[in-house]
Amino acid sequence: MEQNKSNLFKELASINVNDYVEQKNGLNYLSWANAIQEICLKYDQEFDYEIEKFENNLPYVYDEGVGFMVFTKVSLFGKTRECWLPVMDNNNKAMLKEPYTFSTKYGDKQVEKATMFDVNKTIMRCLVKNLAMFGLGLYIYAGEDLPVDIGEPITEQQIAKMRELGVIEANVLKKYKVDNIKQLTYQQAEFVISTKQRALGEK
Repeated sequence: MEQNKSNLFKELASINVNDYVEQKNGLNYLSWANAIQEICLKYDQEFDYEIEKFENNLPYVYDEGVGFMVFTKVSLFGKTRECWLPVMDNNNKAMLKEPYTFSTKYGDKQVEKATMFDVNKTIMRCLVKNLAMFGLGLYIYAGEDLPVDIGEPITEQQIAKMRELGVIEANVLKKYKVDNIKQLTYQQAEFVISTKQRALGEK
């Protein structure tokens, strides 16, 4: 059974979800609706998830100093895993109950107070990240806080395609925290290629 679970993880990790990925402020997001559809229709129709509730049945915990945090639990293939995510604005700044300002080299900027809309968005992002713990879309987070050695290695054809598209290799190496382009996985290379093609208006 454990071997089967390992194979399922590798299978999910190998899925190319680039068509479902959106970019905002330099960050990549996998659509939660497409992620769930991929899981439910193709892999585990008994898939289930839980949004954790706290005092007064609220779907978050709050601390005056650090802000809001949401938690989800996903049950897949007979196993349950938990994930958590802070509520942040478009600049990845923690949102509080009241607006506040912070200083940058370009001057002061303001973080608006959090609303339930922000909490809801974070819950769904947390759910997607929770699914990544089972393999689906895991490569999207590579270079952030998850391992980068999942999947098949990059191919010579992918390297040639990246160079043909004018991908700046130094930026890719920095993003995925590797020393050589050949250390990328197949999935990471596919994502780089797809992102560059969209930027160039190619299909």
